Amino acid sequence: MKVTVDADRCRGHGVCVALCPEVFTLTDDGYAVTGDAAPEQAAAVDDAAHACPEQAITTE
Repeated sequence: MKVTVDADRCRGHGVCVALCPEVFTLTDDGYAVTGDAAPEQAAAVDDAAHACPEQAITTE
């Protein structure tokens, strides 16, 4: 599963990291970054995407 965080929309709330720390991390500036997620992480990634206040997370 490909996971993307829109850097222009992310405001560093950290909800994604709280819900799925295996996939999301925060940069030194406090913004979320990510990469690919394993299939077994799909539910947690979807939860993080839906909970993002800025709707900055997309999945493929």
